[in-house]
Amino acid sequence: MERVVWSPVGGTVTALADVPDPVFSQAMVGPGIAVEPRGGRADAVAPIDGTLTTVHAHAFVIAGDDGAAVLVHLGIDTVKQQGEGFTLHVVKGERVRAGQPVVGWDPDAVRAAGYAPIVPVIALDAQQEALRPVDAGRTVEVGDELFTWSG
Repeated sequence: MERVVWSPVGGTVTALADVPDPVFSQAMVGPGIAVEPRGGRADAVAPIDGTLTTVHAHAFVIAGDDGAAVLVHLGIDTVKQQGEGFTLHVVKGERVRAGQPVVGWDPDAVRAAGYAPIVPVIALDAQQEALRPVDAGRTVEVGDELFTWSG
């Protein structure tokens, strides 16, 4: 089975290896890709249809009906902001559709607080070979394809 994972934010596609956090850059939580977001207040949206299994102000996990789960992490070390500047639009256990707003945030405010606003999008429990990401350097809009995931 092949699934498409859509971009939760608009910006520039960045290789996971270039994320300034070894947990992501070394794919410790799984393979994926990242997006360097544009500035200004915006909503991060669901990259797949599914159920929210984890919801924090700065990160969320959506599990598809087939069990495949995707982690979206809004910035690096943003947990230290303790939710400040983030607005949750959903709750744990809620079903969402791809493109549905999940968290409101402002990448410029994250940057001003001293954190990197880059957004890793991770295929949990996946093998690198199962992903076909779009090319790094490409500009994506919210809802554009980020990668396909086979398996």
